Amino acid sequence: MTPGPGRGAARLAARWRRWRRAPLPPRAALAPLALVALGVVIGFPLLSSMALRWVPATHGAVLAGLLPLMTALYSAVRGDERPSAAFWLVAVLGAALVVAFALSQGGGALHLADLLMFLAVAAGAVGYAEGGKLARTLGGPQTISWALLLALPLVAPLLAWYYIPRPQAFASVGAAAWAGLAYVTVFSMFVGFFFWYRGLAMGGIARVGQVQLLQPFMSLVGAALLLGGPLTLHDSLFALGVIGVVVAG
Repeated sequence: MTPGPGRGAARLAARWRRWRRAPLPPRAALAPLALVALGVVIGFPLLSSMALRWVPATHGAVLAGLLPLMTALYSAVRGDERPSAAFWLVAVLGAALVVAFALSQGGGALHLADLLMFLAVAAGAVGYAEGGKLARTLGGPQTISWALLLALPLVAPLLAWYYIPRPQAFASVGAAAWAGLAYVTVFSMFVGFFFWYRGLAMGGIARVGQVQLLQPFMSLVGAALLLGGPLTLHDSLFALGVIGVVVAG
C-alpha cells in the first residue's frame, strides 16, 4: 500500500501554499481537482503498487506505457482535444506493443496483476488529463497542491487503518526503503508534477502525453540499476519498439 507518500506530499503542498500565499481554487475547479486527486494521488499509486506485488517492476513499467493512449482518449472524449488520424494510428500501435508484451510475459493470458495495472493506468490517465487542463489556468504547482490536500481526508484514514494495528510493519523497513519513500514523496508525487502539468498545458495533453512512452525504457534501466532486476533482450526489444512509436508520433 502507498498512502504514506500522498500524506507526506500533502504536507509539502500545504507548506508551499502558505509560502506562496496561493488563493483558494475557484468553485468550478473543485470537481476536476477531485478527479486529479482520485487519479494520481490515490488510484494510480495504490493500484500499481498492489499489482507490483505479483509482477516484476519491468513488467509493470511496460504496462504503464498504455498511459499516453488512455490519456489521449480521455482528453478526446472530454472534447478538449482532437488529435489527427495519424496520431491515433501511432498511439494504438504503441498500445498494441504494450499489450503484446503483457501477454508474452503472462503465458498468453492476462492475470489479476495486469488488470490492476490497467485500472491504475485508467486512473492515472484521468488525473493527467484533468490536471493538464487545470494547469492552463491554475498552474502546475497549484493544481497538484490542491489535489494532494483534497486527497488527504481519504489518505490519512487509510494510512491509520493499515499501519496502526501493525506497528511491526516498520521494524523491517531498511534505509533504502525509507530513501525510496522520501524520493517518491518529494519528487514523484509533488515536484515532478510542477513540470509535468506545465508541459501538458503548454504543448497539449495528447501530444505531450506521448512522452510517457519513454517511461518503460527508463524504468527498465532504473529497475536493473537500483533493484538488480533482470534486463532481458525480450524486455529491451519491446521497450525499444515503444520508443520507436514515440519517434514516429
